[in-house]
Amino acid sequence: IEVQPTPLQKRLAHMGKIIGIACLVICLVVAVTGILRGEDPFNMLLTGISLAVAAIPEGLPAVVTIALALSVGRMVKRKALIRRLHAVETLGCADVICSDKTGTLTQNRMQVVEHFGDDERLLALAMSLCNDTQVHADGTMQGEPTEVALSAYGETLFHINEEMQKYPRIHEFPFDSQRKMMTTMHRQSDGVVLQFTKGAMDVVLQRCTGIWRNQKIEPMREEDREELNRMNKRMADRALRVLCAACKWNEHIETDMETAESGLVFLGLCGMMDPVREEVKPAIAQCRKAGIRPVMITGDHIDTAVAIAKSLTIITDTSQAMSGSTLDTLSQEELTARIDQTFVYARVKPEHKVRIVDAWKSRGYVVAMSGDGVNDAPAIKRANIGVGMGITGTDVTKNVADMVLADDNFATIAKAIAQGRCIYENIRKSVIFLLSSNFGEIITMLAAVACGFAAPLKSSHILWINLITDSLPALALGVDEEENKSYMDRP
Repeated sequence: IEVQPTPLQKRLAHMGKIIGIACLVICLVVAVTGILRGEDPFNMLLTGISLAVAAIPEGLPAVVTIALALSVGRMVKRKALIRRLHAVETLGCADVICSDKTGTLTQNRMQVVEHFGDDERLLALAMSLCNDTQVHADGTMQGEPTEVALSAYGETLFHINEEMQKYPRIHEFPFDSQRKMMTTMHRQSDGVVLQFTKGAMDVVLQRCTGIWRNQKIEPMREEDREELNRMNKRMADRALRVLCAACKWNEHIETDMETAESGLVFLGLCGMMDPVREEVKPAIAQCRKAGIRPVMITGDHIDTAVAIAKSLTIITDTSQAMSGSTLDTLSQEELTARIDQTFVYARVKPEHKVRIVDAWKSRGYVVAMSGDGVNDAPAIKRANIGVGMGITGTDVTKNVADMVLADDNFATIAKAIAQGRCIYENIRKSVIFLLSSNFGEIITMLAAVACGFAAPLKSSHILWINLITDSLPALALGVDEEENKSYMDRP
């Protein structure tokens, strides 16, 4: 994925071409006019060059660079760490913010608040052992927030470390975003291999042929599946993140993943609450007022995603949400046609994020994309502004990002955009000031030549004016603080 020029770089390049053409025209007109009037060709050539020097704002590169560099310090105070200088002004042009849900829109403090299953202890055992959380002797836990919440739930019923000694892990199939589940195998005291699988409800349930009921395995009936789907939807509609657990007993270690993760026995569901950050809802309202479209992308079930998105006013209707399975059926052209009516994407795969970014960009929008995992890296690099998470983000994600959030907070993106708009406006004022000053020099030179006078300014004079006299006021405009809060009150 190649890094594209920023909006400011494109506009400055376009302005540079116009100024370059204007310089050539002015030089030729003045030189030819003077020669036709009998003036010395060498003097006319020097006069033409002086006019070209007058037209070019020599101080502009220095002003822009210094303005961007000083703005980095302001961003740091707002918990936004800028890794690439031009990302500052690109933020000011952002039209769309594609944000991960967990930890960015929510507090990333998972807690199991509801469970469903015939045997709570076996369900908690499955969630605790099919888990990579480290439980320390003092009771503290270290790991991914979702797994920590499941371990904390298990710790209320038993001591996890004791159960891990009783059921040592002997094999595993780690979680990945394609399968949306993980499997671990444990040796029982009688030598039988006890297998636990946990993951997304819709994925795990498809692989279940039995259900644990009345302390025994019973065949999974169609009415059981319907009831479980209803329970899953009821939890998801309450904005709970739902995970499913299943088990299986084997005489030996099953090393083939497809075989191991089939013919499972359903154990139950755990519904976890991850509270929304209080400052996110006002930040989203501010973004909307500023003409910026917030988009939520998550691996959660679509019902959970819709419930949270509605509470944050990201969407107002379920029709504005799309699942990854639906996205798979759309061509890139069809997705692009629907992109500005869809603001929530659920059960997404890593490649979906790249497609979403491409669809927005193809419609001419400037896109910011946030993420924390290794799988997010391609989409973050593809976006106009890649935003990595400073707390939960992987090194890979931070390295490809243009900006890193020190607090993993969506509201920080909104603050950074306000600062980016301020910087963009400052640079625009500096450009206008420098061009207007240079225009005055050109008029002075042209008027003198037209009246038959000698050039009033030499090239060295003009360079001194442009670099010293003009640059300092332009720099003052370029580092101007936010005059008021109106930057986010207009598109």
